[in-house]
Amino acid sequence: MAFEVSEQNLFEELKSMQKAGGIIGLIAGIFGVIAAGITLLFGGVAKAVEADGANTVVGLGWGGLLFSFIAIILGAVAMGAKSKVPGALLMLSALGGAILGGTLVAIFMVLAFAGGLLATIGTKKQVAIASA
Repeated sequence: MAFEVSEQNLFEELKSMQKAGGIIGLIAGIFGVIAAGITLLFGGVAKAVEADGANTVVGLGWGGLLFSFIAIILGAVAMGAKSKVPGALLMLSALGGAILGGTLVAIFMVLAFAGGLLATIGTKKQVAIASA
């Protein structure tokens, strides 16, 4: 039995890849918010006991929270986008969250980057076929 690939099947496969990338980005953003909350909690406790570097940990927590919220929004937008821009922005926000969010947030931003990559690859404009 031969495997046939039509343009319509390819378009549907790419569309499902785009939706999967958006869902992965959305889930990674939600877990990133939780990780940023944990980072803020530890930073607050460190500030309470006047530990060195506590302000840095709190700053990383706020950065992780910001970029995780951005990842949630862009993951939702990327699911139904007609262009590659939301997926590319999701990858950029994942890089920003990995750099400015601390270690816990960075773990989930790797997942958000993968989701952005899938959403970008899966976005393909449907080509109208003219009948002769």
